Amino acid sequence: MYVCICAAVPDTEIRSCIARGARTVEEVGDACGAGTGCGSCHDHIDVFLAAAHAPSELAGLPATA
Repeated sequence: MYVCICAAVPDTEIRSCIARGARTVEEVGDACGAGTGCGSCHDHIDVFLAAAHAPSELAGLPATA
C-alpha cells in the first residue's frame, strides 16, 4: 500500500526507514522522500512511527483467546 502518493513510497519502505532509525516524519522524508511533497501523508507516517516506538497495550495480553 502506498503511504505517500507524491513520492510513490509504500508502507514497507516507511517501516524500513523507521527500522533503520528514523524517529520523525522529517527523518523518514530525508531517508526515502515520503512526506516531502504535499504533506497529506504526515499523519499516516506518524502512525507508523508511534506503532514502532510506543509500547502497545496489546503486547501484555495473553496469546490465547
